[in-house]
Amino acid sequence: MRRTFLILASNPMSLFGLFLIGVVVFSAVFADFIAPFPEHRGAVVDFTNFNQPPHWPNIFGTDLVGRDLFSRIIYAYRISLMLGVVVLSIAVPIGVTVGLAAGYLGGWVDFILMRLTDVFLSVPPLVLAMAIMGVLEPTLTNGMLAVTAMWWPWYARLVYNVTRSEAQEGYVLAAQIIGASRLHIMFMEILPNCVPSIVTKMTLDLGFVILIASSLSFLGLGVQAPTPDLGSMVAEGGNYLPDSWWLTVFPSLAILIAVFGFNLVGDALRQVLGSDQ
Repeated sequence: MRRTFLILASNPMSLFGLFLIGVVVFSAVFADFIAPFPEHRGAVVDFTNFNQPPHWPNIFGTDLVGRDLFSRIIYAYRISLMLGVVVLSIAVPIGVTVGLAAGYLGGWVDFILMRLTDVFLSVPPLVLAMAIMGVLEPTLTNGMLAVTAMWWPWYARLVYNVTRSEAQEGYVLAAQIIGASRLHIMFMEILPNCVPSIVTKMTLDLGFVILIASSLSFLGLGVQAPTPDLGSMVAEGGNYLPDSWWLTVFPSLAILIAVFGFNLVGDALRQVLGSDQ
C-alpha cells in the first residue's frame, strides 16, 4: 500500500487526479459548512435575485428562482458521490460473486451465469437504465437501482476472466489437494488476486457512475427537483443559452472535475497494480 501511494505521488497526473477527487469528496462531506446558502438546496424562492450572473456573494450566479448556484453544486456533489458509492457497494459484491462462481465452478453454472451476464451486457448501459427508470418512479432510490442493474455484469465478466486464469495456478491446485472447500478456494485463494483489477475498475467507475446518473437526470429520469443534481442543472440551463451561460457552464465543469479526477487516478492505479482490463 505504501509503495503504491509513493508511486502515485511521483506521477503529476495522478496527483492532479487525487487533488480533484479531494475537492469533490471535501465538498460533499462538508457541504453544510462550505455552502454560503445551505438553505438553497431545497425549495427556496428569491425572485429579487433570480437568474443573476456571477457576483458577490453568489460567485457562480443564481438560478431561475434565485437560488445560489455554488451552494447547489456543492450539495449535488454529495448526492452524486453517495449514489456512486451505494451503486458500487451493491454492484461489486454481486458481480464478483457471479464471476467467481462461473469462473471456478464451470459447467452449467458457468453457462447460466455468463449467459445472464451477456444479456445485460448486450444492452447499452444508458438504454437499460432508461428502460428501468421508465417503469419505476424517477427517484434517487430507483435511480440507484437502475444504475446498479447495469453495472454488476461488468464486474462479473472481469472477475470471471481473472478466475479462469487463476484456477489453473499451483496454489489453487495445492488448496484442492489438501481438501479446501470450493468457497474457501474462491473467496480466500482466488479473490485476493482479483482485488487489483477490481480496485482499478471501481476507481474508474465512480466517475462513470456519476456521469450516467447525471445523464439520467438530464433526461428527467433521475433525481427530481428541488433536490440539487448536476445533470438536471445542465438540462435546465441549456434552455437559456447563451444569455444565462452560468446555469450550464458551472454544473458541466463540476461533472468534468469529478469524472476527470477519478479517471486520472484509475489510469494510474492500473499502471501501478498491473491491472489489464
